[in-house]
Amino acid sequence: MKTMFMGVGLTPNITRRVLRPHSIRFRPFVCEHSSSSSMANTVRVAAVQMTSVNDLSANFNTCARLVKEAAAAGAKMIFFPETFSYMGARDGDALKIAESLDGPIMQGYCALARESNIWLSLGGFQEKASDDSHLFNTHVIVDDSGNITSTYRKIHLFDVDVPGGMVYKESKFTEAGTDIVAAESPIGRLGVTVCYDLRFPELYQQLRFKHEAQVMLVPSAFTKITGEAHWEILLRARAIETQCYVIAAAQTGRHNDKRESYGDTLIIDPWGKIVGRLPDRLSTGITIADIDLSLIDSVRTRMPISEHRKPLDFWKAI
Repeated sequence: MKTMFMGVGLTPNITRRVLRPHSIRFRPFVCEHSSSSSMANTVRVAAVQMTSVNDLSANFNTCARLVKEAAAAGAKMIFFPETFSYMGARDGDALKIAESLDGPIMQGYCALARESNIWLSLGGFQEKASDDSHLFNTHVIVDDSGNITSTYRKIHLFDVDVPGGMVYKESKFTEAGTDIVAAESPIGRLGVTVCYDLRFPELYQQLRFKHEAQVMLVPSAFTKITGEAHWEILLRARAIETQCYVIAAAQTGRHNDKRESYGDTLIIDPWGKIVGRLPDRLSTGITIADIDLSLIDSVRTRMPISEHRKPLDFWKAI
């Protein structure tokens, strides 16, 4: 497994080996593969860390630069965080720029995918909803021809009084989605979610065991306080309990005088090991990692939790 990070430029590859205590004989996978068949199952991805602001053009320019870096590094797909295209400075600002998926904002990103020949995960787009006072927080998957292949509207809305921080009421301007979405892609079958969904493991159980996801996507704009306490722990838990890769692109830093995000974009393998991370959780850039589909199969074969888990009726009967 090779990983690298990119900010201003490309750094040399960093190869990491899994360290195992001598007392543990269980060996769920081999980190480095030499056979051509295992190499054929490896696909390169890029995950973004950025600080979006209330300027559509500035955010697009940042995204375009990072797409070019990812494509140059050989990534087949790049993953952007929640609110990648716009972060309002005041409540209600996002409503003013919300538009349909065939509008000029999203079509600009579709053109970017087509021109760079790369798939995009655009997590957390302000899509116009059923009335003028609400929008959908929509995760959009775009293929390398610039076509929208899947959309997921965030189900769990962030209505939270953050300890020692602000009170958030996402439902004031956002309409909740109702559908679970899994999508095919060149890196495997995706479980498509957004940010606060991370705290609801039943969604990821459904994506893994009912919808056969291999890679969970968690584009986010975690607050600084909640990120410090829970971000990495929750992501690694979702990876371990579903035996999936987790790709979590993150907003970072101060967006305006009211909003600050935690950052720390992560790529995690199905054994819970972090295989992609920027050296600075507050910088703008991308981290690169190789998704190894044979690793997913190996972990699931050696620890077959899909065979051991109990059906819902079992728990109802207790």
